[in-house]
Amino acid sequence: MRTEAVRQHAAQLANLYMYHRPVIQRCLNIGFVLYSLSSTYRSLSARSSRPKDKYKDKGKARDDGTALTKKSPRVAVDAVFYQRLSNILRIVIPSIRSKEALLLFMHSSLLIFRTAISLYVAALDGKIVASLVRAQPLSFLLNILKWLLVAIPATWTNSWLSYVQNKLALAYRTRLTDEVLKQYLGAGENDPGGKVYYKLANLDDRIKNPDQMITHDIQRFSNHLAAIYANLAKPTLDVILYNYQLSKNVGAEGLIILTVLVQSSAALLRALTPPFGVYTALSAQLSGSFRHTHSRLAEFSEEIAFFGGEETEKMLVEREYAGLVIHENTVLGKRWWHGCVEEGIVKWVWGSFGLCLCAIPVFFRLPGVYTVDLGSRTESFVTNRRLLLSSSDAFGRVMYSYKDLSELAGYTARVALLLDTMADVRKGKFNKALVSSASNEEHARILKGRGQVVESEEIQFENVPIVTPNGDVLLRSLSFHVKPGQHLLIVGPNGCGKSSLFRILGGLWPVYGGVVRKPAASQFILIPQRPYLPLGTLRDQVIYPHSKVDMEAKGITDDDLLQILSLVNMTSIVEREGGWDAAREWREALSGGDQQKIAWARLFYHRAKYAVLDEATSLVPPDMEGQMMDHATELGITLLTVSHRPSLWRYHSMILQYDGQGGYVFTKLDAEKRLALQQEKEALEAKLLEVPNMKARLEELRSAAEERAH
Repeated sequence: MRTEAVRQHAAQLANLYMYHRPVIQRCLNIGFVLYSLSSTYRSLSARSSRPKDKYKDKGKARDDGTALTKKSPRVAVDAVFYQRLSNILRIVIPSIRSKEALLLFMHSSLLIFRTAISLYVAALDGKIVASLVRAQPLSFLLNILKWLLVAIPATWTNSWLSYVQNKLALAYRTRLTDEVLKQYLGAGENDPGGKVYYKLANLDDRIKNPDQMITHDIQRFSNHLAAIYANLAKPTLDVILYNYQLSKNVGAEGLIILTVLVQSSAALLRALTPPFGVYTALSAQLSGSFRHTHSRLAEFSEEIAFFGGEETEKMLVEREYAGLVIHENTVLGKRWWHGCVEEGIVKWVWGSFGLCLCAIPVFFRLPGVYTVDLGSRTESFVTNRRLLLSSSDAFGRVMYSYKDLSELAGYTARVALLLDTMADVRKGKFNKALVSSASNEEHARILKGRGQVVESEEIQFENVPIVTPNGDVLLRSLSFHVKPGQHLLIVGPNGCGKSSLFRILGGLWPVYGGVVRKPAASQFILIPQRPYLPLGTLRDQVIYPHSKVDMEAKGITDDDLLQILSLVNMTSIVEREGGWDAAREWREALSGGDQQKIAWARLFYHRAKYAVLDEATSLVPPDMEGQMMDHATELGITLLTVSHRPSLWRYHSMILQYDGQGGYVFTKLDAEKRLALQQEKEALEAKLLEVPNMKARLEELRSAAEERAH
């Protein structure tokens, strides 16, 4: 009796369930959609992790962040990644009306259209096979015609998807590159946040290869960002639509069971996934170091060739490459075993689950699902199998996309590091390893100080410390005053702070104390021993950084430039090189002396108020040197010269002499008196050199006299 009662009770529950099954089916389908969306969100959202410091303090740090040794930042799909990505997205998609937003909308529309085509093709596959099983040639040919017709929008959509995705990647890269270059090379008049390209290389240790970040990392980031949307949005939509259609064909109950099994195996797969984001970031860093080593080899090839340093350089390049290869081999090994596990779960385990799901309508009669004849069963199975394969592929791509997202996190970390570092540099915050002497109390006090820069027509330093980027205090307090027209000669041993003074005048180094009064940085022109010759025409070498349009706006013609070249005895170069528009690698085409003359011609073209000369006439004959100095004086250019050549003394009225021990002397320069003293000094030194010879000769004479006496 009890058994019969249980059966009746179960039958009543089954009948009740079957009666309400349509409502239950709808609830299960809605629940599945919500679960799919929330599951996708949770799988890709930030993971809880305790924030870690990017940099570990290895000593006392300056207020501007110096003396911090870099520690590898954590790269993962976490809150930090999404914050970085959000900041970058504001750059690449500035507004909803931007070109990038329009491309993104177009991309989304194409993805939805392609999914709709896939659903139609899945049903069409079942009809084609069913017509074959039923031996209906007319129905088969009609379905084949539909297949050919649907191929037109399908191929059109696929081609457009690829095109729009590439356009989107290019648009992202363009936006990001423009923003980076604006910060990297942008500099307004007296802009304290300018010269980032210089400060990044000389005042900060965080980025060693910005060129690789700007050219390579931004490109890879943009490509991954454009692809990740298609790899996430399209598969998520496919999973929902395909499974919804499956639930109508085989019942939502089986779909729920399948979802539980798939999610369980997916959790296992995710737990076994290595941190590919960290590997990607490290790979980019190692590639940048390898590239940087090659660029140094090309830059200093002449010195290396003279020293015969080929073997040493080969060892350095091979060491960088070996580190890169070891890392790539390690990653390849991890990708191999992860690929085995991934394919085994996604393709084979999930495939077996799907076959069981497709078999439900064959072995079990479902309410609302009628499969009478063999053709109907075949059509149902083929359609469901096609939908299942598409759904499995879509879910697999969602799983694969986490790996892509991890790689995107790696490139996002690199791009964010570049943007954050440039932002810090523009604010005067630097991370630089300090010398050991920076830890003592007096030096630490100087490094914490901040000076004042006041714009003035004159140059005046009042108690200004001269400090290098690594915290080495060369002078604790420097004071001097130079008025326009007072040429200043700066002398002293190497490493005493001569060039450091010019970097402060040019606004390149921060001021750590006192008051600096100086003209705007645009009023200074630097002529180093080896001047910079840009890529471009012969005209560009003289008027740099102006363009031809800028030159013409100033009312200067090529004839005027030729007149300027006559001042440095280089008029013949125009005809010799093929005219003003001739383009060369001028650093190789011109001798060292001609390069210095071109730099002087550039000075005469711009007529800056102050010229910083750092051994600027070391390769020029003395008569040409005097001619250029005199003409600069006639133009009202005040010269600030670093040189040890006594021939330059007569052209300067003031001298700043460093003793190399932290002291200095600033006074008027009496060229004639100093030359006389120099000549006397050289004469005495020559006589002192003769003393050993005279002593030896005296001994010989004494010996000869003694021999005669005996």
